[in-house]
Amino acid sequence: MHVTHEADSGAAPEIAFDDFLKVDVRVGTIVAAEPFPEARKPAYKLTIDFGATLGMKRSSAQITEHYTCADLVGRQVAAVVNFPPRQIGRFMSQVLTLGFPDMDGKVVLVTPGVAVPNGGRLF
Repeated sequence: MHVTHEADSGAAPEIAFDDFLKVDVRVGTIVAAEPFPEARKPAYKLTIDFGATLGMKRSSAQITEHYTCADLVGRQVAAVVNFPPRQIGRFMSQVLTLGFPDMDGKVVLVTPGVAVPNGGRLF
């Protein structure tokens, strides 16, 4: 899944803490990455292991500028796991892999600074 945002769009409106808690952001390890040539914008198909409770989930991610498929396998990433699945061509993206834009607007993945257990929830 990919959602486009402007890097300099300013702060979002204030929300209640309960609204934040509705967004389920988890950490998982990429176990497979493959090119996604059918995507409109360059992207990879990722398979991410979110641990015993959530299991394996798939994601389409527009991260081809900074990463190769080989670079991605074994990397831990953050993803929103409670959005509804999104059909992208013939691929069903189940989670939204998170990133920040670099100076050119290209995606840099959100990753923990040290290894953490798969499935851990952001707080």
